Amino acid sequence: MTAPRVRFAPSPTGFFHVGSARTALFNWLFARGNRGVFVLRIEDTDVERNREEWVGGIESALEWLQMAPDEGPFRQSAQDERHRVAIDALFEAGFLYACDCTREEIAERTKDNPTPGYDGYCRERHLDRGPTTALRFKTPHEGSTTVVDLIRGEIVFPHSAMDDFVAVKSTGQPLFALANVIDDRDMGITHVIRGEDLLPTTPRQLLLWAALDEAGEGEAGWGERTQLPVFAHLPMLVDERGKKLSKRKDPVAVEDYRDKGYLPEAFRNYLALLGWSPKGDAEIVPVETLIEQFRLEDVHHAPAFFDVKKFTHMNGVYIRELPVEDFIERSKPWVAPEPGEWAPSTGGPPWPAERFDADTFARLAPLVQERVAMLGEVPRMVDFIFLADPPYDEAQFDSVIVRDEGAVDILEGAVAVYSHCEWRAADLHDLTLEVAERLGKKLGKAQAPIRVAVTGRKVGPPLFEALEVLGRDEVLRRLQAALALRAARLGTGPPG
Repeated sequence: MTAPRVRFAPSPTGFFHVGSARTALFNWLFARGNRGVFVLRIEDTDVERNREEWVGGIESALEWLQMAPDEGPFRQSAQDERHRVAIDALFEAGFLYACDCTREEIAERTKDNPTPGYDGYCRERHLDRGPTTALRFKTPHEGSTTVVDLIRGEIVFPHSAMDDFVAVKSTGQPLFALANVIDDRDMGITHVIRGEDLLPTTPRQLLLWAALDEAGEGEAGWGERTQLPVFAHLPMLVDERGKKLSKRKDPVAVEDYRDKGYLPEAFRNYLALLGWSPKGDAEIVPVETLIEQFRLEDVHHAPAFFDVKKFTHMNGVYIRELPVEDFIERSKPWVAPEPGEWAPSTGGPPWPAERFDADTFARLAPLVQERVAMLGEVPRMVDFIFLADPPYDEAQFDSVIVRDEGAVDILEGAVAVYSHCEWRAADLHDLTLEVAERLGKKLGKAQAPIRVAVTGRKVGPPLFEALEVLGRDEVLRRLQAALALRAARLGTGPPG
């Protein structure tokens, strides 16, 4: 096979959808595995819906996913003159005709027709092109068009079920089907890999491709015949109910996953499993394996379930496999963002920048790394260290310290044994165990009020290692402050 040329051609009309990211990935994997070229083309001709910041979002998301294009980004809008030449050639060759019908007129004429669609009213009226006329394609009345798809096999579309579709707006702007064909021909695209939602447009594009071949043989200056690309339509992504992912209801924005602290290599790995799978039982595989094993012919045509829980679990595995130094570096946007560098849009850390200490975080990092599934969870694991006071979860403080009468004995016992001991995690563990046994409690029961008093919550890094990092004086201060706060809330005065 000659080196393929594939393109990812998103329209910048919103955030970067996970379905678009999966399409980009499959194009990228195919190109990498076959020593081909991965082209990025921004389809920005819909000026009413497109925004420049969304173009930047597409580029930054691909860069984050480490799937930078080999060529591009090209702007479809830069092809305006080329589109005009092709449209003129198709019109002069008789493949397009002008139509001035309004939607209301078409609906009124066809309301009793057994099949929906345009009725060909203007096909033989020979109207001149103008600012009030769209251009429709003359779909053959007889025969059919067969789409040969690497994933779905051969699909036959009878022409009797296809109407004379609008190819060019009254503004002169080509619609999706025609613009894509023109651009794919000019860019020498050999494989069109895209979502199955675009499959219904494919027979139209095949008809347009053949028409452009014929129109180019005249004197219109269009060009030579070109090889038709190979098509592969990827399966739809669905939620747990088997419904197509909804932009309104489902978490589908790539930017949101990046902000929450998913790793790009985990994202790439998980997306690859949506409609395809590597050899063997392993699902967590390096990108080199994905590139080596990926084949379009092996992609399934059944819908693929985008399982956020499974993805999150996979991301946690990737995080735990990072070298600690790498984990620390990757956590920086969430714990110590640098001015001018990327930071999550969810906001900065909850502590003042001057209170952050890199050495202290490095001591805690191995403990935190084992307990987070997303980098965005890191600040909540360490905020008690860098805040002046523990960030109490009020409901947990109430249930574990205020309403539990045994909490006083545990906290007072901890203050007593912590005051003069060796300040090491192992010693703190043993002393806390002694307090628990003296009070007839298990160690886990004794740890709970200490953890809430010192860290503010019931969940966090290993308690005794956290106490060691925080230091004796601050731990004792927080234990005593928790006792005083409990007494004040119960109206019993300071503890005796």
